[in-house]
Amino acid sequence: MKRIELIANLSVEREIIGALEDTIPDFYYTLLPQIHGRGKTKYRLGTTTWPEMNFMLISYLDDAAAAKAEAAIREVKLRFPKEGIKLFIIKAET
Repeated sequence: MKRIELIANLSVEREIIGALEDTIPDFYYTLLPQIHGRGKTKYRLGTTTWPEMNFMLISYLDDAAAAKAEAAIREVKLRFPKEGIKLFIIKAET
């Protein structure tokens, strides 16, 4: 079992969720729709000075589905290389 955590710009939320739902049957997730933070190159605070926002998606998947998720996100990152899409995969215990 794996926990995936994905943090990305709100501008690519639909593309990411669509790719995961298309790739993994019965893809279940928790979505934190607006999160603030600072990445390597930008702040994303939803303010006048730093207007962009991120979202976070969390899901628990079996190992095969986690590998499919990683491949799907890799494809989205190729289409949107400047959006700061970050995927973390962590071993999860039930």
